[in-house]
Amino acid sequence: MATTSIVWGTTWVASKVAVSQMPAFQMASIRQFLGGICFVLFFMLYKKLPLPTAKQFLLLLIMSLLMFVGANGLSTWSLQYIPTGLSSLIGALYPLSVVIIEMLFFKNNNVSVLTFAGLLLGIVGIGIVFYENAFQGIRPPGFFLGVLLSFIAMLTWSAGTLIIARNKLKINPYYATGWQMLISAAIMFAIAVISNDTIPVSQISGKAWLALAHLVISGSLITFAAFIYSMKKLPPALFSLYAYFNPLVAIVTAGLLLGEKLNIHILWGAIVTLLGVFLVNYSIRKNRQDVIAEPEQ
Repeated sequence: MATTSIVWGTTWVASKVAVSQMPAFQMASIRQFLGGICFVLFFMLYKKLPLPTAKQFLLLLIMSLLMFVGANGLSTWSLQYIPTGLSSLIGALYPLSVVIIEMLFFKNNNVSVLTFAGLLLGIVGIGIVFYENAFQGIRPPGFFLGVLLSFIAMLTWSAGTLIIARNKLKINPYYATGWQMLISAAIMFAIAVISNDTIPVSQISGKAWLALAHLVISGSLITFAAFIYSMKKLPPALFSLYAYFNPLVAIVTAGLLLGEKLNIHILWGAIVTLLGVFLVNYSIRKNRQDVIAEPEQ
């Protein structure tokens, strides 16, 4: 769990370094292609899994658009305009947006006072971090565009999460992830080419290649193995804590290595935000347990 928490937190910083050297969608397409080809070849050649069916491929395409092109691609793009910590913190809000989407569109009224308290804390915490970055000191060019991209990325991840929950894909989830990476790599590369936002491979700096190597080897392959292992060995309540450490690791690492703004207000804002996310997750689990424990009438 420590590997998952720390390494995935540092991938935000690696992405920030990479997009400072090359276009965001080109970088994301290379990253997803290298990670995806490793997963797909492993499961096809070693595990002897068949190709996805046409129905499975259609759902994989939808998930690729939402969770990799939308969520990963846009959040990577946002790093060209906003601090690493703010982007990672907005990404951590997705459980809150899932609750709001279910309330608005799926008429889920099983929401407690604790859930609303978590939603309020999450909004307040993000507001603190946003204020510190937007109105204290020099605001980077394109700041509000970056915030918008980050929020859209978080919403597409939330939509993908809801689709996964309601459409069980009968395929190994990590094999499916590999295919989603490959599909998204092709789409994002096409976007980069059409928008004429690419650089020749020969011009990609060594610094960018090192960041990409960290993203693929540590962020995708090693951490995925640690993720699977800890998910199997640890109680869900303990294992899920990794999600609250990731943004904190990103904020502190970006402050130390990239010189991004880091003060007590930003740290408190991050803690308040993550406390809100924790309360929402806790209230949802508690509501589910209460429903399961309730005797039949």
